[in-house]
Amino acid sequence: MPDTVVIIPTYNEIENVEAIIRAVFLQPVDLHILIVDDNSPDLTGLKVKELQKEFEGKLFLETRKEKSGLGTAYIHGFNWCLARDYRYIFEMDADFSHNPDDVIKLYNACHKEGAGLSIGSRYVTGVNVVNWPMGRVLMSYLASKYVRFITGMNIQDTTAGFVCYKREVLEAIDLKTIKFIGYAFQIEMKFKAYLKGFKIIEVPVIFTDRTRGESKLSSSIISEAIFGVISMKIKSLFKK
Repeated sequence: MPDTVVIIPTYNEIENVEAIIRAVFLQPVDLHILIVDDNSPDLTGLKVKELQKEFEGKLFLETRKEKSGLGTAYIHGFNWCLARDYRYIFEMDADFSHNPDDVIKLYNACHKEGAGLSIGSRYVTGVNVVNWPMGRVLMSYLASKYVRFITGMNIQDTTAGFVCYKREVLEAIDLKTIKFIGYAFQIEMKFKAYLKGFKIIEVPVIFTDRTRGESKLSSSIISEAIFGVISMKIKSLFKK
């Protein structure tokens, strides 16, 4: 059995799901893929079931009843993976904003360089974002600066969603205590790993905005990230 699994959450990704699955399986890492689908009305889950016949024993599907947020989808996926023997557990988007060819880079950062958490970083070597309007680039970049200032984490891309965890990191984090569901989920997970003292490596990647399907970004997700970071930091101080 491979020691690596890539979790890909989906909601209405019928235009991307087959292509991303095939692209990830082409990578030079022996891995499995877990799709966590939120009962997509466009029948994304049905397409995955069709592909399971081709990728038998390598492609898995967990279907949830409804759209419940990115963070809860990943928590569902983490628990599924921890119930099995995977050592390296990835988060990855379905829309090709995360380049499948970078999977090996994040894997090597954990497997060879000893990171507990490796991050596909848009900002560690400047600003590496393609197809985003300037306003969104500035918002994302400044958000990471803001999070670094509040939390004290030395991470350039705090909201990155392309990451690889070693198993022991997820085991050390009490997943039941994770509160946030949007961008703030990504920040909270990194912050918990940081507080536990795990080695974190940022791997430079180029982020390309989706060309098919619709973005799931909303104003409520943004506000959760802005205000949630402050409450998260305050709670950590009281725990100390």
